[in-house]
Amino acid sequence: MDVSGKIRRKGLFVFIILSGILLTAGPLTAYCQLNQKAAEALLHRVVPRHASQFIIEAEPAGEQPEGFTIAGKEGRILIKAGSGTAVASGLYYYLNHYCHAQITWNGVQMHLPEKLPVPDHIIRKQTPYTYRYYLNYCTFNYSMSWWDWTRWEKEIDWMALHGINMPLAITGEAYTWYLVYKEMGFTDGELQGFFSGPAYFSWFWMGNLDGWGGPLPLSWMKSHFELQKKILERERSLGMTPVLPAFTGHVPKAFKEKFPEAKLKTTSWGNGFADTYILDAHDPLFEKVAQLFLKKQTALLGTDHLYSADTFNENEPPSDAPDYLADLSKKIYQGMQAVDSAAVWVMQGWLFFSDRKFWKAPQIKALLDAVPDDKMIVLDLATEIEPVWKRTEAFYGKPWIWNMLNNFGGNNNLFGRMETVATGPAMALASPLKGRLSGIGLTMEAIEQNPVIYELMMENTWRNTPIDLNSWLPAYLTNRYEVDNIHARKAWEILQKTVYTVPASRYKRDGNESILQARPTFDSSTRWTNTSLNYDGNDLVGAWSELMLAAPACHNSDGFQYDLVDLGRQVLANYALVIQQKAAAAYKAKNLNVFHKEATSFIELIEDLDALLATRQDFLLGPWIADARKWGTTTREKALYEFNAKDLITLWGDKECKLHEYSCRQWSGLLDDFYKPRWQQFFDQAELALRQGKSMDQAAFEKKIKDWEWHWVNQRKDYPTKPKGDPVALSRKLYTKYITSVTGAF
Repeated sequence: MDVSGKIRRKGLFVFIILSGILLTAGPLTAYCQLNQKAAEALLHRVVPRHASQFIIEAEPAGEQPEGFTIAGKEGRILIKAGSGTAVASGLYYYLNHYCHAQITWNGVQMHLPEKLPVPDHIIRKQTPYTYRYYLNYCTFNYSMSWWDWTRWEKEIDWMALHGINMPLAITGEAYTWYLVYKEMGFTDGELQGFFSGPAYFSWFWMGNLDGWGGPLPLSWMKSHFELQKKILERERSLGMTPVLPAFTGHVPKAFKEKFPEAKLKTTSWGNGFADTYILDAHDPLFEKVAQLFLKKQTALLGTDHLYSADTFNENEPPSDAPDYLADLSKKIYQGMQAVDSAAVWVMQGWLFFSDRKFWKAPQIKALLDAVPDDKMIVLDLATEIEPVWKRTEAFYGKPWIWNMLNNFGGNNNLFGRMETVATGPAMALASPLKGRLSGIGLTMEAIEQNPVIYELMMENTWRNTPIDLNSWLPAYLTNRYEVDNIHARKAWEILQKTVYTVPASRYKRDGNESILQARPTFDSSTRWTNTSLNYDGNDLVGAWSELMLAAPACHNSDGFQYDLVDLGRQVLANYALVIQQKAAAAYKAKNLNVFHKEATSFIELIEDLDALLATRQDFLLGPWIADARKWGTTTREKALYEFNAKDLITLWGDKECKLHEYSCRQWSGLLDDFYKPRWQQFFDQAELALRQGKSMDQAAFEKKIKDWEWHWVNQRKDYPTKPKGDPVALSRKLYTKYITSVTGAF
């Protein structure tokens, strides 16, 4: 009997034929016809008081390359383009170049004159990139876990202003799968241990874990499915082509009971999480489940024919035989094609970076060659760190996208590769070996930090030549601070040469962390709290001094206030290591007085840093917790979401999880209520040991502190949701307090 017969015999309605499937038009090589209403609505959201001073006109759809035209017309500003995204990009270009305005996650400068200047000549910009990709699976949790429609609406506008036309769209995916599995006969009880909590979806969808942070309430599934519909409607209305999920083989543990003859394999991500179950792509059930999911998703949400599927994210396949990998790839694609003949597989190329020992040339080529070239797009996920395209013959003929990753885990650090970002995309475009380079993108694990590096990256969208940082950076600062200030320029010249100059190397993939965030130790670094600097810490002190000198001229700028706090944060966070190592040396020398002095200074530094961060909304723990709890419809749900929110940014998993501090944040509230008490307990135990003439029992301390941490992530507590204090005044106070100590300290 065939497989479908076996399923019918179990009374399951698996292979439901869905008629009337909605296919949303989304051509891959041409941009959509302008939705005038959507473009004008964006205009009113971005420049509500000045919207009447603009005229939007449509260009003929389908012309390539995509672009926009800005000109004067009837005393107003004309923006002519073929899509809402191009209109928005034209608007942002105008605001940047004619009004010295800027819109970033961390600072907005929109002080526009009453009468906007009308261009006296025609500006025409075109893009060499068909695709401008946005988001990483991880972004949906490290930054977006608790977003509502108001926050999503703001982000979609940001995407359009920055030229994004190909966003990953996986919000609310759980509800579609819930409906599919219910139709397959699974009970709520059988699914309870499958869906993860809302802060862990990224790794659940990538097959790394099951159930952690759950059980996921049905109310969450339904509310976020509704949110997804709004997201997709808005993105499509602006001419974007969202990338929807496809089946990768990850199934519930109960699948083996439902289908005992199914070819399942367990795979372990490690990091303290239990095995997950993967349905073998060679099993006939794989294509059937894949079809059922895509049919259901298409009926509910439509499709733009782009599908994301990453089967082996940080998990190796059971065989490295090229024939096996080719057949596997073919089966995954067939699961999409059977439902949508226009399906294009969008693959994150992270596996080729993270596990290069397995993914050598024969394995990569086999995986990619099995799918027709025009039916797959490969994301070179961290091109600015290691351009995988250069060692894969540009992905063996597949269209591919040059992406910047930059941030891991949502950590707060000043970091980026400015020169690489300014020149890399254009150099790749000009390379005779570029193959089918078709786009650029942002694939950071988290957003809302280092705004300069993201503005710089997206400057590449409407050009095919390298960016001259000597002219771009001063213009960026003028837009951000509203003035051209010599001290601000000097500060940023230092920043450009220090935190934003990092040699391309897979061994230094992101910025340094502070010892403040490490589980307390006398060591200078821990696994996920790497304190090593890629620059001379003393140079950063000079940048801090210059930015303080710029304060009288720039203090009213939102962007300046953020940058001043962020730079002061980095200097003090770096200085924490100097104090901690003095305490460690005093402990080793059994010098009680010096140890007590340095330990006290360390705790005081945490308190000062917490107060500084409290002056900016960007650095508050409170909104992260409050936004999580808002989604709960019951007391129990609110508690579950609070646990998810706290756990992700501290322990990541249970109290023995190896990923603790991977997603650490320098946030007010977290410093004062989590990091400070941990260090205080550590110093108290170490001091007691010195007084008793004994060695500190580090193992006993770690056991005790793990229990304390676990209690913290499970407790009910609110934190301030609004900033407190003047960021410039408090920066000045702390600068005066610490400048002598930090000068020459590194």
